[in-house]
Parts: sequence; C-alpha cells; structure tokens
Amino acid sequence: MLAAFESIPRADRVIVALDCPRAKALDLAVALQGKAKWLKIGMTLYYSEGPAIVEIFKLLGYKVFLDLKCHDIPHQVAGAAASAVEAGADMITMHAVGGVPMMEAAQAAVDNTGCDTATLAITVLTSMDAATLAATGVTRELTDQVKTLASCAAEAGLSGVVASPQEAAMLRELLGPDALIVTPGVRPAGADLGDQSRVATPKAAFDAGASHIVIGRPITQAADPVAAFEAIVAEL
Repeated sequence: MLAAFESIPRADRVIVALDCPRAKALDLAVALQGKAKWLKIGMTLYYSEGPAIVEIFKLLGYKVFLDLKCHDIPHQVAGAAASAVEAGADMITMHAVGGVPMMEAAQAAVDNTGCDTATLAITVLTSMDAATLAATGVTRELTDQVKTLASCAAEAGLSGVVASPQEAAMLRELLGPDALIVTPGVRPAGADLGDQSRVATPKAAFDAGASHIVIGRPITQAADPVAAFEAIVAEL
C-alpha cells in the first residue's frame, strides 16, 4: 500500500527554495507557475517581507514551505506555529534540539487551528559534517544524532523531519512509510555544492525514501531557472 505522498508525482514534490530578495523571488514565482507546486520561504525572504509574501505565493497557486527553523521555549514556538498557519503556510519547521515539550506545544498549536499544516523537525543541518557537529559538543556519531532527534520528533507527534538525503533511507526505516522526510542538500550531478556537505542527486534522494526534496541555487541561480527546473524533473 502506498503512503499518501507516494501517490503524488515526484515532480510535484520538488520544493523550490527562494532564498533571495523579494523582486527576484517574485520573478521566479511567476516564471515557475504551472510547473513547480511548492515554494520554500526561508529567513532571508520572510524577515524582509513578513506574512504578506506567503499570501502572495498562495494567490499564485503554490503550496508554501515556511522554513523558519524555530527554536525557543515551548510557549514561543507554539505561538510562532499558530502564526505561520494563520499566514497560510502548508509546511513549517522547528529545531528538534528544542526538545519534545517544545515540539508537542507547536503541534498542539497547529492542531488547534483545525488546519492540516505539516510540522517538520530539523535534525542536523545539511551544511554540517561530523567535525562541525563534534565542535558543538555532540559526541555521538552524526547519523546517531539524526536518529535520536528524529525519534524525538516522532514522539512529539510531528508530521516528519528535515534531514540530508544521505540519512533518508535510515529515517524511512525508522519512521515508517507515512512520515514526511524532506531533504535539502539536493544537487544535480556536477552542480556546485555551495555550503552543503551531505548531498545527493534529486533522483537518489527520492529513491532513498525522501517524500519531498528542496532545491534552491541550482534553479534560482541558473541562467534559465525554468529550464533548470524542467531538467531536474526530467531526471526523476
């Protein structure tokens, strides 16, 4: 039996990250209409434009992944989650290291809205490698840290996690067929890795068990973003 997300074509589970100023983000959103289904709004764009940018993308027909990576006391994160849902976000994030009570409070706040906004826990940022993680004082292996944080997210009742595609297969086995596993750190073969450390190609990420993949710069910084998006979709 297919998980709910698997009935949706892979092309419709590619999230385009618009980590750029407003003017460029709007140009890209218009150009990708009718092709991409999801757009990601991160801190750069949201802190500049606020909830209005979510509304604009929704009016253009997109689903919105609001990736603010909240990490605070439970009361604050619950309030932020409710505000994100009110703004129209279809998917939101928080750091799993905030703990189970924090994530439970956020999930309860989302549930109280009556909306079906997906809640995701950030495990270990895809820019981090084992040495970077160890420098923060975490002594366990990176994959063990991802597994521990994903288990906390599941305990809190969240919809899923954000992790690198290199951990997707492990997380699919751990979390089961219905969990959302959203993977940034996705790069087409031969693309510049930028500040990403743990990466995979779009097809490899899906094959490993990702429910959604996030791709930004290989599309948004391409000479022809629409052609870049279509080329990625063609390889899925």
